Amino acid sequence: MRKQDTGNGIREGRQEGARASLTPVSRILDPEAERRLLWRCRRGLLELDIVLGRFIERYYPTMDDGQRVAFDELLDLPDTELWDLITGKTGLTHAHQGVVLEWLKDV
Repeated sequence: MRKQDTGNGIREGRQEGARASLTPVSRILDPEAERRLLWRCRRGLLELDIVLGRFIERYYPTMDDGQRVAFDELLDLPDTELWDLITGKTGLTHAHQGVVLEWLKDV
């Protein structure tokens, strides 16, 4: 029987496919900031939960301040709009979010 990927284990850094060589989010953020970030990544769509969780583990530790601002702006979008951007159904309206969106698509 195959287990369904529910995005569990993200906080502990045990998620499959995560790049082990990167600094865990908990080492670059204080506990309160990490808690807020993980909470903001919890969405109504399971697919978004999985993609955002993997993104946080894979890319967030190496992002600069501008990229983190762009990611925060994307998190402000409603679930359906964000999912449509990630799946390519709609295009970006702000070019500075392009790199972050490409990383989200790569996850």
